Amino acid sequence: MLLDPNSILILFALGLFAGVVNTLAGGGSLVTLPVLILFLGLDEATANGTNRLMVISAALVASYGYRSKGIATHPWGLYFGIAATFGAIIGARIAIDIDGDTFKRFLAIIMITVGIIIVFRSKSIASLDLPERLSGRYLMGGLIGFFFIGVYGGFLQAGVGIIIMLLLTQLNRMDLLRTNSVKAFSVFIYSIAAVLIFALDGKILWMVGFWMVIGSIIGAWLSSRWSVKKGDKVIRITLLIMVSYMAVKLWMDTFSS
Repeated sequence: MLLDPNSILILFALGLFAGVVNTLAGGGSLVTLPVLILFLGLDEATANGTNRLMVISAALVASYGYRSKGIATHPWGLYFGIAATFGAIIGARIAIDIDGDTFKRFLAIIMITVGIIIVFRSKSIASLDLPERLSGRYLMGGLIGFFFIGVYGGFLQAGVGIIIMLLLTQLNRMDLLRTNSVKAFSVFIYSIAAVLIFALDGKILWMVGFWMVIGSIIGAWLSSRWSVKKGDKVIRITLLIMVSYMAVKLWMDTFSS
């Protein structure tokens, strides 16, 4: 796919915005995915697959960042990532095979639901200061949970970080730093499988994804240094407004196609 300068600028700006949103509030895919479908004309599966390049790069950068600060994920990030990989293969395959209109309706519902959660969720998701539970039935529960997280992540991805944080803090009692570190590494692991599934089916536009990735990295870097008070609240409200508009447009588009 040949890109003209205007398209490159749009993709870069889209990635930049997503990088800011992901850093300050979460849920950047709630914006990028419908824009790729509604305004850039990509079919649903190709938009979904192309968007994964931004997801996997962000997870890799975040994982490296936590590792460089000495926050350990081994072996739990690997265990949970492998469990999620089996689910991601199933989820990605469903995403490729599902009817386009059905996908749009599902995406519209998820966008509104996750958007509301992101705006109104408490910042304190951490568990009490209790010993971690990473053996026996708690480890098995985490592995099963990550398998189903992988199914959803392979299918759509948007908002998966919130589910992972709830699972690890409430079931396995990890503190927030460890949770975020394990989350980043496990998402990176299962995203490799998801990207491969989409790529083998020809559902990734590499240059489109490349410019979004560059924009998102710069957006994440800039927003991580953004010290404006309550800046994250502004982003969350803006995100909900945009998501609500695009969710309605996605839903209505299924009746005109």
